[in-house]
Amino acid sequence: MKVTSLAVFCGSKDGKNPAYRNEAEAIGRLLAGRGVALIYGGGRNGLMGAAADGAMQNGGTVRGVIPQVLTQWEHQHTDITELMVVEDMHIRKRTLYEMCDAAIILPGGYGTLDELFEILTWNQLSIHNKMVFLLNTAGFYDHLIAHARRMQEEGFLYTAIEEQIIILEKAEDILQHIDA
Repeated sequence: MKVTSLAVFCGSKDGKNPAYRNEAEAIGRLLAGRGVALIYGGGRNGLMGAAADGAMQNGGTVRGVIPQVLTQWEHQHTDITELMVVEDMHIRKRTLYEMCDAAIILPGGYGTLDELFEILTWNQLSIHNKMVFLLNTAGFYDHLIAHARRMQEEGFLYTAIEEQIIILEKAEDILQHIDA
């Protein structure tokens, strides 16, 4: 399946390692270069803003979805192709999933993990069947990957994690999958 829109789930903060922001900007640039729309949470701060800016500065299409309650918290991005303000977080996540062909998870906090686990759960329940990429910048997700393998080893998962998550080490690794 050719990917024409990719949801990017990531932090509304930059984190401590500059590599996180660099890779977020790179994702935006790479998607713009391939004509793939970047779908994301609509914020202008942190890695969210970096990914959006990377796409916009390179002629890309960026569609943001932000709940009303977060328009001040995450500081909505006003310089993107389209910004939808929705009622709540549940509508935001559902809308993001509906708008994308696949999703990539970059470093982030609780919200990012919530989005990762919800999209994986929806895949497992056959609510949809979207590719999920995990960008493991500077080993950020090493412990989470190890824990997912433990869940698999202990018999709590229905499929091997490799069937649900494609683990990437660098932003450019996405290209071999979105160009397929």
